Amino acid sequence: MSSQTSAPAKLDGAVLKIAGVVVLGAIMSILDVTVVSVALPTFMEEFDASYADVAWTMTGYTLALATVIPLTGWAADRFGTKRLYMTALLLFTLGSVLCATADNIGQLVAFRVLQGLGGGMLMPLGMTIMTKAAGPERIGRLMAVLGIPMLLGPISGPILGGWLIDSYSWHWIFLINLPIGLGALIYAQVVLPKDTPEPSESFDFIGMLMLSPGLALFLYGVSTLPEEQTISATKVWVPMLAGALLVIGFVFYSFKPRHPLLDLRLLRNRNLTVASVTLAVFTIAFMGAGLLFPSYFLQIHGESTLHAGLLMAPQGIGAMVTMPIAGMMADKIPVGRTVPFALLLIAAGFFAFTQVGTDTSYVLLCGSLFVMGLGMGGTMMPIMTSALRTLTNHEVARGSTLLNILQQIAGSVGGAVMSVILTSELNDSAPVSVPDATGQTVTTTEAQLAIGAQMNPEMAANFPPEMKPLLERGLEFAADAFATTFTVAFVLTLLTLIPAFFLPRKREESHLLDEEKGAAPVILH
Repeated sequence: MSSQTSAPAKLDGAVLKIAGVVVLGAIMSILDVTVVSVALPTFMEEFDASYADVAWTMTGYTLALATVIPLTGWAADRFGTKRLYMTALLLFTLGSVLCATADNIGQLVAFRVLQGLGGGMLMPLGMTIMTKAAGPERIGRLMAVLGIPMLLGPISGPILGGWLIDSYSWHWIFLINLPIGLGALIYAQVVLPKDTPEPSESFDFIGMLMLSPGLALFLYGVSTLPEEQTISATKVWVPMLAGALLVIGFVFYSFKPRHPLLDLRLLRNRNLTVASVTLAVFTIAFMGAGLLFPSYFLQIHGESTLHAGLLMAPQGIGAMVTMPIAGMMADKIPVGRTVPFALLLIAAGFFAFTQVGTDTSYVLLCGSLFVMGLGMGGTMMPIMTSALRTLTNHEVARGSTLLNILQQIAGSVGGAVMSVILTSELNDSAPVSVPDATGQTVTTTEAQLAIGAQMNPEMAANFPPEMKPLLERGLEFAADAFATTFTVAFVLTLLTLIPAFFLPRKREESHLLDEEKGAAPVILH
């Protein structure tokens, strides 16, 4: 206990240097997701591929993350966090360079998987390194620091991606990672302290053969859902069912081995369980809908990619205001007393998007995004703080791995569900037949036609004047489709208040054990 009380309240220079390494790696990993999302139309044109094909540049990266994250806890113990973190940086940087050399969409997807294998380890390893460096009494401040890349990614990703593609070429959205990655490797070698690997734990091969393929299959089915538009499609339900059965089998099996691949025994810790449920529901709602905010500006208001990215900036600015404050408060005030208020802020901001139309005021929308950002800054990191605070030093790596897997799955499910709802709503508009570029007649819907005309003014200019009412009607229908989708996310955000009510409301001590005494059971609360 004396080690806790003697720890300085503020983050000292040594800890901040280590935090700099972790933040740099996290920025690369998170930024690359948002940058690539902007480049999908460019990939379609460059590689003459369909949207379903180029979407795998995102899905392949996600599947790689889901596959490698469960291995991170064991590998950190076996090889040491510093060595593994530098290996992850190297894999990510190498994958980035190879992506820039891709000649076809298949190569690009394969190289994105390599990127994901490195990127998937960066976040859980970073959380482990930072927590060990500063101790549990300062986890709140550490989570606030680690939240920086989570803010910078959504803000700067679309802006940076749009600028690089417009000014140079798509290759540079990957090549930009080369100097950053090399700098991060050198920085990590100099700053990160040497750690002693603990190779005594045996590797859980049976668990790996169930969990990693199970997660990959399940997320493959979920990711195929927007393309097929129905869960009854073979490409959707078969991998989802197979993946779910493997994951369920792993859950029952994981309590048998002494050192399972994913330590579900940690869920005996009430704080970790409640925080995990809260984080999952929140991520499905907020991250799922968050992917559609730029699409609304692009498809309904006809903004450019760069302008859509700039319009999203108020959300990140709002989070930057509250995240440092929430980090300091999380070290002093139980998160159960702060997170519900932050969730109410998010819900208040979300409500405006449930009412969007074709001419909704940017002042209202940007103000709502700012309010949502204020709430987001006081939500995600305090929840993670609550989850990790009562874990022992030895359990932090496995606890952060568990949280990262949960967040990755919830984000993928949320994105797929919101995309399916939006696509279904858009397809409910009236069908219409129009000639394509080759002169052949194709059938689409009024909403999809209006969106295409809004994003491509040159195409719209070729339409006869009598089609203007049809396009206006289709655009209004499309705006209503976005409003309906945002309403679902709004309701899910309100439902997050239920598990958040059970977050700790009393001040509890952190349970950092002396490493020499060995591991002990997690204290129940």
